[in-house]
Amino acid sequence: MPKYAAAIDQGTTSTRFMVFNHSGQVIASAQKEHEQIYPKPGWVEHAPLEIWQRTREVIRLGLEKGGVSPSDIAGVGITNQRETTVIWNRRTGQPYGNAIVWQDTRTDVICNELARDGGQERFRAKTGLPLATYFSAPKIKWMLDAIPGLRADAEKGEALFGNIDSWLIWWLTGGPSGGVHVTDVTNASRTLLMDLARLDWDEGILGAFQIPRAMLPQIRASSDPQFYGMTQVDGPLAAAIPVCGDLGDQQAALVGQTCFDSGEAKSTYGTGCFMLLNTGARPVASRSGLITTVAYQLGDSPAVYCLEGSIAITGALVQWLRDNLGIIEKSSDIEELAGSVEDNGGIYFVPAFSGLFAPRWRSDARGVIVGLTRYVNRGHIARAALEATAYQIREVRDAMEKDSGVKLTTLKVDGGMVVNNLLMQFQADLLGVRVVRPRVAETTSLGAAYAAGLATGFWRELEDLRRNWGKDREWTPKMEPGEREQLYAGWNKAVERTYNWVGS
Repeated sequence: MPKYAAAIDQGTTSTRFMVFNHSGQVIASAQKEHEQIYPKPGWVEHAPLEIWQRTREVIRLGLEKGGVSPSDIAGVGITNQRETTVIWNRRTGQPYGNAIVWQDTRTDVICNELARDGGQERFRAKTGLPLATYFSAPKIKWMLDAIPGLRADAEKGEALFGNIDSWLIWWLTGGPSGGVHVTDVTNASRTLLMDLARLDWDEGILGAFQIPRAMLPQIRASSDPQFYGMTQVDGPLAAAIPVCGDLGDQQAALVGQTCFDSGEAKSTYGTGCFMLLNTGARPVASRSGLITTVAYQLGDSPAVYCLEGSIAITGALVQWLRDNLGIIEKSSDIEELAGSVEDNGGIYFVPAFSGLFAPRWRSDARGVIVGLTRYVNRGHIARAALEATAYQIREVRDAMEKDSGVKLTTLKVDGGMVVNNLLMQFQADLLGVRVVRPRVAETTSLGAAYAAGLATGFWRELEDLRRNWGKDREWTPKMEPGEREQLYAGWNKAVERTYNWVGS
């Protein structure tokens, strides 16, 4: 009788393997980083085969550390960095080039050309998404146009496209020896190619991007009792285990936070920051710069939708201070440095390194630090970097309330940055609502494990998952409303200074 459910969490900077018991407690975990490749300004790439190798390594390490046998695992779920685009050869498994990461802005020209006919909102009615460099479709087109011979292979079905979930599932289920080429509704909804209502690829949009349908994966439910496939006996799990859960990372966190009712919201603080609001069985069109996307689909049940605010640079800004400027040695040092000063010293740091995502969608923006005086020191820069995350979440929260008519009273938070108490308190102050951290902060992995476990019957119903959720810590607002709004007004002035930098 299987005792656990497992998750492969393939993120922007690292890959993690986690094993959970029926109570949602972590039994085993292993994590490894992979290289961030920056060939040109605005370009961000990953090596797909390195990611597959890291996946194999963390599975082996996690099983060893936890003393877990593959036969103890009921099913495996995948969660992944969304929009990051891989194209590989069906026969050899070799990628046609590095993966183009979601943060990459090289497709700006493609997006501008397509926007000449219908504007940035050209495909929003069907896909819920604006025309932006963020999504997979412009990346696919760029690769098809730039890589010799790729388009011919794609039209023959020899070249396969996938976000990272499809890449890993294909390898886990056999790779060149019969690997399954699938994705789930949440990842498909991030390509700019799927009709939200029909949950299928849209022929008209495929034509606009000149993308052959033959290269696209089959779209399946996020938790699939029919299973996508079985792991290979000679693979990293060394057993035939169902691969049956698949969720984009932010949707996985929504499931891990058990936000199953319309009106419930969560925010994940990682490389970027992503706030999702469950809107139920009907997609809600955004008029305030948010994304309408699929939250999850469990088995044969109807898909559930959500509004999302996507922010490109949050935790990545802390990494930038560490790696590019060297003002901290490790990411966790940021809280102590930021706490060495009482406030931001009058500066704002707007990290528009990849332009601005929700709710502004300005690909012409670039990062700025404003308000600098001789008074400012390293501590003020560190504090302004942390505060930038909270300000961006405030923008998204305001847009969500405007679109949905739902006034949030509590925000569930997760991800690597929520261990930063200074940031969480400032977030509560800036929003004016309670901020609650669960006992299991890495809810992305937990959500993927839940998807796999529901598919295999390891968990039988959503109420089982709700019982697993528990509060670790809560922050309540302490800031006066007048101070809150004054600080936020300064942020808005700072953001406007980032506009029109590219092409000006």
